[in-house]
Amino acid sequence: MDIEMIDAKFSEIYAELEKEVMEILSDTALDKRETNLRMKPLSSTKKILSNALESIRMVDRLAKEEMRNGKGDI
Repeated sequence: MDIEMIDAKFSEIYAELEKEVMEILSDTALDKRETNLRMKPLSSTKKILSNALESIRMVDRLAKEEMRNGKGDI
């Protein structure tokens, strides 16, 4: 599994999310409530992606450990 490539793709997605966040925060036409409502999906998405990346790293680490220990049943 190419974790570095996966990390790079996640970084691209995070950068896009940050752009969207900055657009929302810089929109002076939005009041606090509207800003919060628009931010929730973005922050939830970032958390989901963060958890997914952490899970991918854990699976990769466990697979490598199993292969080192001679249990390469994957």
